Amino acid sequence: MFLPELSIRRPVLATVMSLVIVLLGAISFLRLSVREYPKIATPVVWSRTGCTGDSAQVIESQVTQPLED
Repeated sequence: MFLPELSIRRPVLATVMSLVIVLLGAISFLRLSVREYPKIATPVVWSRTGCTGDSAQVIESQVTQPLED
């Protein structure tokens, strides 16, 4: 029971010790090395569909949507 008794008898010392621990933790956190993240290329597929004379709704529902699925 050394630390609780010391903290009761000397509250300023306990506060300073707590602040030092928090400060050391913050400095250590800022100095942590971060591993480089790998470059990830998200896959992208381009497709162009069309039929002459059809409306946009027909092309979307009968041509483009089945291709996407």
